[in-house]
Amino acid sequence: MTAELTRGQNHPLPGARLEIRVSAGTPVVAGATLGDEQGAVHGVEWVAHPGTPTLPGLEVSRQAAADHRLAVDLDALPDTVHRVSVLLALPAGGQGPLRFGAVAAPFVAVTGLDGDEVASYTVTGLEAESAVVALELYRRRGVWKVRAVGQGYAGGLAELLTDQKLPEAHRLAATVHEAVARGLARSVPAPPARAADADRPRQAATPAQGPDHGGATQGTPGAVPPVSPYDAQGPAGPTTPGVPGQHGAPQPYRDGPGDPAATGRPSTPTGGAPIDYSHPRRQNAAPPPPPPTAPPAEPGRTARPVAGDATGWSMEERLYNQVWGMFEDLARTTAAYRSAVDFADSRMEKELDQALSDPRSRIGGQGDAAREAARARHGELVSRAREVLDRDVAQLLAEAEVVEPALPAAFARWDNPVWHAYRVPMEIPMALRLGDLHLPDADRVRIPLLMRLPLERGLWIDSGRSSASAEGSLTDSHETRRLGLETAVAHAARLLAVYPAGEFTVHVIDPAGSGAQALSPLVRSGVLAAPPAVGAAGAAEVLARLTQRVDLVQMALRGGAPDALPPGVDTSQQLLIVNDFPHGFDDRAVNQLRYLADEGPAVGVHLMMVADREDSAGYGPLLDPLWRSLLRLTPVPDDHLADPWVGHAWTYEPALVPPGSQVLHQVLTQVAAARRSWGR
Repeated sequence: MTAELTRGQNHPLPGARLEIRVSAGTPVVAGATLGDEQGAVHGVEWVAHPGTPTLPGLEVSRQAAADHRLAVDLDALPDTVHRVSVLLALPAGGQGPLRFGAVAAPFVAVTGLDGDEVASYTVTGLEAESAVVALELYRRRGVWKVRAVGQGYAGGLAELLTDQKLPEAHRLAATVHEAVARGLARSVPAPPARAADADRPRQAATPAQGPDHGGATQGTPGAVPPVSPYDAQGPAGPTTPGVPGQHGAPQPYRDGPGDPAATGRPSTPTGGAPIDYSHPRRQNAAPPPPPPTAPPAEPGRTARPVAGDATGWSMEERLYNQVWGMFEDLARTTAAYRSAVDFADSRMEKELDQALSDPRSRIGGQGDAAREAARARHGELVSRAREVLDRDVAQLLAEAEVVEPALPAAFARWDNPVWHAYRVPMEIPMALRLGDLHLPDADRVRIPLLMRLPLERGLWIDSGRSSASAEGSLTDSHETRRLGLETAVAHAARLLAVYPAGEFTVHVIDPAGSGAQALSPLVRSGVLAAPPAVGAAGAAEVLARLTQRVDLVQMALRGGAPDALPPGVDTSQQLLIVNDFPHGFDDRAVNQLRYLADEGPAVGVHLMMVADREDSAGYGPLLDPLWRSLLRLTPVPDDHLADPWVGHAWTYEPALVPPGSQVLHQVLTQVAAARRSWGR
């Protein structure tokens, strides 16, 4: 549950890797300062701002924007740092409001990398102030906490930095505003909000990070587009605190797309200019840039895409970042196309209204000519926008053609040849592929949907009627239930395949035994911890065992003795597949499922529900928290995943095994053999 802080309140932080999300009613400058035990900032190298956006364990946006994401890795901060102050300031130069009292109160939230909010704070009570310290993360007796500060400064950024005992406060404030002015000069205005998105719930607009997509609206017309905290950076300076050198600086983990404004090039090409696929905006000072693997493009021609053309410490990380960079590119170019079409529609309506408003031109040749001219201009604008979209889509298709074959098994489709060379891994990968995403405007481009590991929330395979089934392609409820369980089996098999032997255990509850056929690959290969539990007694036994494991591990962690577990407790990651819920479950079992969904992921127990929500309508709102805590996936293509960055509704397609393929049997056979060799 999110802690809604008021000024002065604090809240413990559950992990080291965090994001700080800022949402304001106007473009603001976001930055952070590193302080010692007394809160003093010892030099300009202890301040992260648009001119120097990266410090060890800290990364901020490069320009002013209405929405920001700041990346923080508390474990990577220097030992001398005991306080991280998050500051917001209005850009100087008279282009916008001069005081926070003239705009909506900024909203700041601390979230995990999965997007779940830990604490939030609405900075109220500001009037003449043009800079404010919104939050501070501070270390007390080795434990990190967040405190709502809300301290404003009428003297702006210079007064704020002076109050933090920075000697070069005025000079640094001028440097920050100069860097912001350069960024605003090269930024691309955000597309206006579309009427179809007006009823979407608004959240902090951030790029999509992994698969946990929530609904959001687009930015306001003319506002600076949301900026990713994972921008292109220059090399770390020699005076950065705690940085031994260019490649030795610890950095927060990269989990999102880059910032096109950081390179000075617009995301959507203008004037016929080609897109440069060297992806400099995805590079960062900490990981070494990828070596060139393709000859440079000829002058006037587009560079050929290269797999792994992003930054990261390994090829796996570079491919992961490249995939989400492709997601950003497709989201941006589609948003630009839809914005252009909306503009063309509104312009044509306005011109037609003007032509009809004059009684003298409503009828006759003059009125007909005005209407034809308006429609011709509309068609020309739409045609130009479509040409740009088609060009971008063609280049994304070219990139997908080289990226898809290079993906490791955890990121690859089941029909990828990499599975034919599969061997049980020795390490856990950084992410797992759950399916593909695409947009109707660019249906040919498929973006892999990657979810970070270990799982931080459960999965809900919705076996109810989707938009696809409503159209008539699937009308049989038994067919949707079968497809739902087959999808769950494919996801479970992939999880078993990407974990080292013995480090992932799968349990199944099938009260009525209706899923025997779909579960047969898991049962016949012997990878399950036990045969699927049937009946009320079998379900109760499995739920009681997993609930007890959660309780034991929680007690050990809270007692500061994580190794002090009773003999026989399975310390591997646990996955419980529940089929045909709620049939065969009593009230006690329902409460245990809710407990596992809420408390299990933190201690390595994960839930995968195969259920139709309408079947549990008899429980009323009791189960609403359960459904909200799970990531909803569908066994058929469905446009239920919302992009929290620009508001697109993405169509999700599950990662299923091709019909007639033996790849699932071959992979599970190797997993079972490895488990037996390790005594599992």
